Amino acid sequence: MSDETIILGIDPGTTIMGYGLISVKGNKVSLIAMGVVDLKKYKDHYQKLQRIFSRTLSLIDEFKPEALAIEAPFFGKNVQSMLKLGRAQGVAMSAALYRNLPITEYAPLKIKMAITGNGAASKEQVADMLRRFLSIPADQMLPQMDATDGLAAAYCHYLQLGRPTSDASYRGWKDFVAKNQTRVRSHSKKNSPPSTGEE
Repeated sequence: MSDETIILGIDPGTTIMGYGLISVKGNKVSLIAMGVVDLKKYKDHYQKLQRIFSRTLSLIDEFKPEALAIEAPFFGKNVQSMLKLGRAQGVAMSAALYRNLPITEYAPLKIKMAITGNGAASKEQVADMLRRFLSIPADQMLPQMDATDGLAAAYCHYLQLGRPTSDASYRGWKDFVAKNQTRVRSHSKKNSPPSTGEE
């Protein structure tokens, strides 16, 4: 590990995307920034995806993180909502892959467990623990829990450094393809002619 490691955490969403950045120096962890990307003003779903991509890319270019930690979509009953959430996550991941940034996915339960010791903890409990861990003044806490959810993904990744127990991690496009052969093959069979070479 270098003198400083910066981790970007993202809580993907199609209404609000939360993010948080932390700095790790030895055993000292501090908050760099956290915030939300409000997507409610965009009526078109594809405009929302474009905004997610461009904002994620700008965060990477501004803060130069060494890793992206992202909350994995949970499985719900609403298929349309799941599809949109999966797209939002995929677009944020694509921005990281575009900058060759290693990605690690964490299930919501794993993030809550890592931070609070309770997989059923509320968003408020997670936010309160993060405020204590990172010594964040109460007036700097944002009302949107999406911001602390993104920060929680980053802090969870910090806790896993040196002992990764993530749900999935990718070091670039080739690594992503190698670890998702079934998904890639089934998609290519449905949507494109056979490839004649590497793109």
